[in-house]
Amino acid sequence: MERLIFHVDVNSAFLSWEAAKRVKMGLPDLRDIPSCIGGDPSKRTGIVVAKSIPAKKYGIQTGEPMAMAFRKCPNLVAVPSDFELYDKCSRAFKKICGSYAPVMESFSIDEVFLDMTGTSYIYPDPVATAHELKDKIRTELGFTVNIGISTNKLLAKMASDFEKPDKVHTLFPEEIPVKMWPLPVRELLFLGRSSEKKLQDAGIRTIGDLAHEKKAKMQALLGEKAGQQLYQYARGLDDSPVKAKPDEAKGFSLETTFNDDLVSLEQALPILLEQCDILAARMRRKKKKCTCISVTFRTLDFRNKSHQTKLPNATDITEEIYRNAQNLFQESWMRQPLRLLGVSLTGLTDDSFEQLSFFEDTHKRERQQKLDTALDSIRLKYGNDKVTRASIMNSTARIGRKAKAQMENEREQ
Repeated sequence: MERLIFHVDVNSAFLSWEAAKRVKMGLPDLRDIPSCIGGDPSKRTGIVVAKSIPAKKYGIQTGEPMAMAFRKCPNLVAVPSDFELYDKCSRAFKKICGSYAPVMESFSIDEVFLDMTGTSYIYPDPVATAHELKDKIRTELGFTVNIGISTNKLLAKMASDFEKPDKVHTLFPEEIPVKMWPLPVRELLFLGRSSEKKLQDAGIRTIGDLAHEKKAKMQALLGEKAGQQLYQYARGLDDSPVKAKPDEAKGFSLETTFNDDLVSLEQALPILLEQCDILAARMRRKKKKCTCISVTFRTLDFRNKSHQTKLPNATDITEEIYRNAQNLFQESWMRQPLRLLGVSLTGLTDDSFEQLSFFEDTHKRERQQKLDTALDSIRLKYGNDKVTRASIMNSTARIGRKAKAQMENEREQ
């Protein structure tokens, strides 16, 4: 039986969700005027998170400073992020999508894959079904989506990125030569800027050029694994399944982006502790321990820098994780102003056996474990905001972060 996959993608999700809310309140539709979701324009670190099509006509780009966006369009309407709204809209969108398919995979907050294989008796015309789903979302929720249809996830996602908004597109294998191969090579899914430059320098400018090259040449140019994957993608080959449940986490990470630059340890360390506390709690809930800790930060030139360490013994204790993260940060940070700070825990294990050092203070370790267990129990019963560590609560940095442009990006890798 040939597979049938839908990829459903909300058009400019954050702006669309805010616009739909405002239309219900009788306010102008942000999608019809030059508008954006972004940080405080009075702060030089505020950036454009999402933009309307009219704003795009002024040359406004996602990721650029708000001050620059206002220079391009003085009448630009800027609205702050509202992540409670985004979560609510995402859940409603996915509920409707899930009602159409036996298996749904959440790909991001505003994207899903639907495995429609074997539904031909219920939905004999896939294109008509996609239009029905698209229109149902628009009618009931007030925002639009694009839907791509194909026989695998790669081609379905490529199709959904064709002309927007509020469209249904197909990209079946027989359509690849006409619809996909003429596209610039940068349009190929998962192909980054570095690979694009290497390909262009080699005279490979379209996806079709890549598809007709020899696999060995691509592996020599891009590396064995990446070369093979992109060579297969250029030919429309992808056998990855639609998964109702994500794979078991290989790690936990948390990043925080700031409106105001971090310039001191007094600002940074409480945030680092809070991140370690959140991640360690998540890890304990999964009954995991980590053997590798890394710290990432972003400077004003938008360059990310990371530093990591491997632990002699796996741990799930907040204090141990924070102590290592603090050392990593202090070793690698040269006191440049920071836009972003994050922690990642990897090398997960569920081994209960612990080989402790002869010199380790076992009583102190037991006290730390009991403290973590007590905090976890309180948070589970009363909510995460009901108890916190004093060093975090009293931090002036915590207060300053309440107005940040982006919510903390927490994910299981």
